Amino acid sequence: MLLTVTLNLALDVTYEVPRVEWHGANRVAAVHARAGGKGVNVARVLRALGHDAVVCGFVGGPDGAAASSELRRSGLRDALVAIAGETRRTVVVVDRECGAATGFWEPGPEVAEGEWRRFLDVYDGLLGQSEVVVLAGSLPSGLPADAYATLSRRARERGVPAVLDADDEALRRGLRGRPAVVKPNAEELARAVPGADIVGAAAALRQAGAEAVVASAGCDGLVAVTPDGRWRARPPEAVTGNATGAGDAAVAALAAGLVARRSWPERLIDAVAVSAAAVHAPVAGAFDPSAFARYRQQIEVEDLDGGGLEPDGAQPCR
Repeated sequence: MLLTVTLNLALDVTYEVPRVEWHGANRVAAVHARAGGKGVNVARVLRALGHDAVVCGFVGGPDGAAASSELRRSGLRDALVAIAGETRRTVVVVDRECGAATGFWEPGPEVAEGEWRRFLDVYDGLLGQSEVVVLAGSLPSGLPADAYATLSRRARERGVPAVLDADDEALRRGLRGRPAVVKPNAEELARAVPGADIVGAAAALRQAGAEAVVASAGCDGLVAVTPDGRWRARPPEAVTGNATGAGDAAVAALAAGLVARRSWPERLIDAVAVSAAAVHAPVAGAFDPSAFARYRQQIEVEDLDGGGLEPDGAQPCR
């Protein structure tokens, strides 16, 4: 079983419009509403890849009830902890004409100390059944800033590797729990290590506690700095569409590769392929299976220690 933790779970609402008129009325062509948040998206992709995934986090209020109900309808298992606060909403507007997506994220509920303690009891019980735990997304108000360090440390004590996907203080403090993999995007990495190139910044996160760092370089793919070496994997072509859940899809592939003990180049191929295939899907947490299969056959991985690329030598998008 793979456990995904979404402490700031959301009800994701996606509007598809023919063309966005930002200062006028927009007629919505299609609406999608379902449980969301980074860990939930990861769990959906894991299930589509054939893995048993369980969603853990907080839910509250009518939107929380709607999210919980949708999870059950979609076939995902959950171990959600009820809170007094209201589950947040996220809204994504997809412009069909240009293929671009714009997101609006609500901040989330206030979590009481007793609710956090109750969550830790549930989490500890689930760790005994888990092969990997994914810790993903923002922290709701009321939780300690080192919440991810606590969760990663508890997992490590039970022999369960943790994959951390977070930003700002949650990322910096989460490194103290010594996660097995940290997966920032380029902007998150720049905030964590200002002024460094992507490889140097990833190496700095390793020194701060991460065992391995896989950083997204946008259209230039993924860069991995690990105990076994350093690599870059690129998508075979430019991909346009709804990129909202692309990073979450990559995290799912990395977690699956960790369970299967695949080599780092193999993990990167899967992560880049499913991330690119996710851009073809209309909502986060999904991907196009045919695109995934096609991309997997086309992606090449470059060994950064083999002299083929300087650490700061990011290539232009093709």
